[in-house]
Amino acid sequence: MNFNPMHRHTPCADAGRARRVFAQIFALTLLVKLWLAACFPITGDEAFFYQWGVFPDWGYSDHPPMVGWLLYLLNGVSHHPLSLRFFSVLLWSLIALGLIDLIRRIDATREEEAYRLGSLFLLMPFSWALNVVTTDTPLIFFVFLSGYCFVRGTLSDKTAWFVATGVFLGLGLLSKYFAGLLAIAYFIYLCRTPRNWMRLVIIAACSLPFFAVNMVFNADHCWTNIMFNLINRNEKAHWSALTVVEYLAMMVYLITPWVSWRLVRSPQALLRHGAIAVLFVAPFALFLLLSMKKTIGLHWVLGFMPFVFLFIGMTCRADALRAYARWTAWYASPHLLLLAAIILLPATVWKGHAFYDDVVFHKDADRIVAALRTDLPKDGVVMGRAYTPASLLAYHAGEYWPVFGEGRFHSRQDDLIVDFRRYAGKTIRIFDRNKIVAAELQPYFSSVTVHSFDVGGLVFWYADGENFNYPVYRERILKTIADRYYRIPSFLPVHACPFLERYDLPRP
Repeated sequence: MNFNPMHRHTPCADAGRARRVFAQIFALTLLVKLWLAACFPITGDEAFFYQWGVFPDWGYSDHPPMVGWLLYLLNGVSHHPLSLRFFSVLLWSLIALGLIDLIRRIDATREEEAYRLGSLFLLMPFSWALNVVTTDTPLIFFVFLSGYCFVRGTLSDKTAWFVATGVFLGLGLLSKYFAGLLAIAYFIYLCRTPRNWMRLVIIAACSLPFFAVNMVFNADHCWTNIMFNLINRNEKAHWSALTVVEYLAMMVYLITPWVSWRLVRSPQALLRHGAIAVLFVAPFALFLLLSMKKTIGLHWVLGFMPFVFLFIGMTCRADALRAYARWTAWYASPHLLLLAAIILLPATVWKGHAFYDDVVFHKDADRIVAALRTDLPKDGVVMGRAYTPASLLAYHAGEYWPVFGEGRFHSRQDDLIVDFRRYAGKTIRIFDRNKIVAAELQPYFSSVTVHSFDVGGLVFWYADGENFNYPVYRERILKTIADRYYRIPSFLPVHACPFLERYDLPRP
């Protein structure tokens, strides 16, 4: 028998090779993310949440306060996109390290699989392409930390891990209500045996103080983000088979077809690794039920995605994980090319495409701000007619630009911080991406003049309304807003409602 020691493969050597590949992918994806974060234009949602950091509070119109607190800290360094997105850049890289650590702790013989899984995870398009900072950024972080501690607790039976599980769950609930789906997963897993009931009590007791912060804020502020999440944004929800199909297709796209197929083929493994599987199966099943009545956003499911790959890392062999990583690298390439094209190519390249106006609006926002400030009267203020344009232009202007008019359920942050009484008698310049009809604004001013300007071959509009008539605005707009968005259910105890009190409006 011929024996060549150069061709002998040992588990240690294979693990070392996998570790080196992971280190290279870790460094490469981190550099790509830093570049994307620094150069990709600020999005409308980011600009909206940025203002939460400018005006820090115990809560906000749409969601609990964590992203506002995060942006307050990051904005203290710089308002440059890279600074605001810096934690988002690190987020998935840190989670990849956490996944590797968990796999090695669960099964010390799976070191090679741990690093192969880490490489696969970092190559997933969502883990390197999504560097924007939103409410999902802290949610994903705290949901993973809570799940990490939960798995460690089930491995060691140490109470301290379940205390940490509850603390991070509470911080997740201070980020976004979707963290509650993780609480449901914990309940499903732990309620089966009486010996685990105390663990449920510990998790609940450690998370409730954080959740209470948001509840107290809501009771003092018209239950604003409870109304947004449970009532106002769901008024048009209705049963649809199409939204179910869209949800399933989105999940296959996010997880990739090969990993999705592996999950479908692993029912026994789901039962064998129940403490891991419940962390994504329960939330995804609940989203499936919800998809029967409304569209599920891609970002909704991201907080539970790491647990999918933790399960894959525990059930796949190293050669399968290596193949998945190779296929995923090719799968991710078009995403990188598209993002690079948006960043590097001039906006005019996209002329004729449906999203050309969005490219111009985001890349040339500074020019739009400059045009809106030209010849603005001394007492003049600029506003937008929708929250996304108002927020994006406000970020580039370096000052808050409110929304003029009713807006939608998404634009209610103005109700918390803007006082239209102070604009009485002033000139208001109102921006819109669509043509403005002067007659629609005439009741609120003594005179209205409509103007337009060109940026990148696109026409943008604004109207100058002189001598703002606050009493008419209160009767026609603010009363309508109160009636439409502040029908607070009687079972919710309202301690205060600054919006209604500020304008002396009755509770609908």
